[in-house]
Amino acid sequence: MIQSINKNARALAGAFTRGLRLTLGVAGLSTMLATGLLALHPATSSAAEQKKQEISRALAKEMTAAQKAMQASQWQDALKALEGADQKSGINAFDKKTIYYFRAICYIKLNNLKAAQPEFEKALATGAASSEEVVQYTKTLFQISASTGQFQKTIDYGKQIVDAGNATPNDIAIIAQSYYQLKDCKDSTAWADKAIAATRKAGETPKENLYLFKLQCASDAGDNATMDTVLMDLIRLTDKTQYWNTLLRIERQDEREDHNTLMIYRIMYNTNSMNADTDYIEMAQLLGDAALPGEAQAVLDKAMAAGVIKDEHKERTTRLLNSLKARADTDRKNIAQEDAEAQKNAGGELDTKLGEVYYGFGDYQKAVDAISRGLQKGNIKHLDEAYVYLALSQVQLKNTAEAKRSFANLKLVPNISPRVLKLMELYSATLA
Repeated sequence: MIQSINKNARALAGAFTRGLRLTLGVAGLSTMLATGLLALHPATSSAAEQKKQEISRALAKEMTAAQKAMQASQWQDALKALEGADQKSGINAFDKKTIYYFRAICYIKLNNLKAAQPEFEKALATGAASSEEVVQYTKTLFQISASTGQFQKTIDYGKQIVDAGNATPNDIAIIAQSYYQLKDCKDSTAWADKAIAATRKAGETPKENLYLFKLQCASDAGDNATMDTVLMDLIRLTDKTQYWNTLLRIERQDEREDHNTLMIYRIMYNTNSMNADTDYIEMAQLLGDAALPGEAQAVLDKAMAAGVIKDEHKERTTRLLNSLKARADTDRKNIAQEDAEAQKNAGGELDTKLGEVYYGFGDYQKAVDAISRGLQKGNIKHLDEAYVYLALSQVQLKNTAEAKRSFANLKLVPNISPRVLKLMELYSATLA
């Protein structure tokens, strides 16, 4: 069972992470960078800065030609002029920085990030870049590295941006993804957590893929406890049925009490996260054993109508369904009498059991009335079941606020399964 669940979780996480790609393509990055980089043109610097740093007169001819070519979008001509400037003797660090920087822009406009990258690196290495330029060049190198799959360089430049206090939540997320691509799960998880925290600090919702890095890493390591935690985060974020399914299978594998297993199945059923015919069959059997044939019949009817039941299980399921129908018919005939008896009884046990039967028949208002009456009387054997069926009935009646209050009362139930309490609280949190 554990091996099967881990395989399922790996497939789930893998399906998402295989689809995750760094979104800065060559053309997209070129367009995005052009405006920002050209804004750092020396001509836009302050008067004081220009006085301190000017292109050497020996380069005037070549640099003027390069600038004119760039203004006319004649990138190859600009590169030719810049090559001539680079061959001049006696040029200083500022000259070299400007030449490398202009060449980098030309290569970006030509969608050649591979050629642009070393030009930015050389521009930084001159030591002549202003503080503003250092920030922009480093950010650009980070983006180029990410877009071209240079994961270690992406990390190195990304950390410089973080250390300088210039990183966005998305930058931190790219660092996490780069570590993931390098199969460094420890650091990928740590940086994913940093990205999540930064995103929340910015008042935004964390991206799903940040949790998927963590889920895949935990799955690869067979770490069910971490998978459990990450899946709960994903459910709070997306409420997707595939995350519910995987979480509930992990939780169910360690459950040994039928009472609690049925509680887990109730969540699986109500989140539409059942995807195996054996789930429906086992849930129906447990409901039948709990003297709730009406609800058991409804579960199997849904499975049969949806075509979930496999051919090899149809004969067995049909026999079980026929047996449950007969028992449910008997309950329907007797329910009015049982209702009258429950109302006369001083204890609340009969009322709550009656409410569960009403729920199975889809009569949710009567279920609420009966269970509420029973809770007022007290002396209920399974108080957790009473609150769960009350809450589920209120969900069906679209009374979400009351349902949340009923689920909240579960924490007051003595000896309730911590697993059941955790899952019910999670389900309650996802209610609209």
